[in-house]
Amino acid sequence: MSSTFLVVPQWQGSGSARAMRLVDGAEAIRRDLPSTATRVIDVPLEAGDSEGTGILRFSAIRLVRERLQRELAGLDEPAVVIGGDCGVEYAGVEHAARAGRVVLLWADAHGDLNTPETSPSGAFHGMVLRSMIDEGLVDAADVLLLGVRELDDAEADFIASAGLRRVTAAQVGAAVAERAEAARAAGREPVLYAHVDLDVLDPGVFEGVGFPTPFGLALDELTAALGAARAALPLAGAGLTEFAPVASIDGDDEALGDDLSVILRILAALTR
Repeated sequence: MSSTFLVVPQWQGSGSARAMRLVDGAEAIRRDLPSTATRVIDVPLEAGDSEGTGILRFSAIRLVRERLQRELAGLDEPAVVIGGDCGVEYAGVEHAARAGRVVLLWADAHGDLNTPETSPSGAFHGMVLRSMIDEGLVDAADVLLLGVRELDDAEADFIASAGLRRVTAAQVGAAVAERAEAARAAGREPVLYAHVDLDVLDPGVFEGVGFPTPFGLALDELTAALGAARAALPLAGAGLTEFAPVASIDGDDEALGDDLSVILRILAALTR
């Protein structure tokens, strides 16, 4: 599959004490991508203002979203959005939704289902999926939660009330196919968007994230699930987010090399 990589080193949506490491993570990934198929979205240096939204640094997040939206609008081929924090996914899913009804595979340790009123941190990366549902980019019934295992009470309540589906890696292919058929029955063309927050992986597999969460997926489970999703429905877009390296990207660090090897395997599962 021919894809364009859009690297978005946004840190302003993160609630991690290591948020600035997300800039280093995006740069480290960029170095391993084909230069002819890669574009970098400029992210402001300043933190930004909430603008009365209840979302920390919202003005910067909004500016980055607008820049990413403009870049996506000029593409015909699927785009893989490389974060940065999970907030960059809003523009990617919005772009995919223009092509049809989005079946959204959300591979993440966290639900990202808070609102400004329920969020304990005010960080947008913990609200992005809820904002996409509330603003109609994706229907709750078409969201498949993979590897989600750490939720705030309000997020758990929303999953139950809205009917979001939690799936295992082995269930992904059939679940995507089922949602695609439901879209066609409703007279809509289904499209697949796959979101990967690297903390979906077990910390023993992947070290460089801001919020490592035990009992995550093995790498083979994740890549198999992505392959099954793509076999069930062609990919319209994808995102890979939240790489926060534990060491300098300019040093000779074994952990960095191990993490980048994992990332390249995930990207291969999304694009080959």
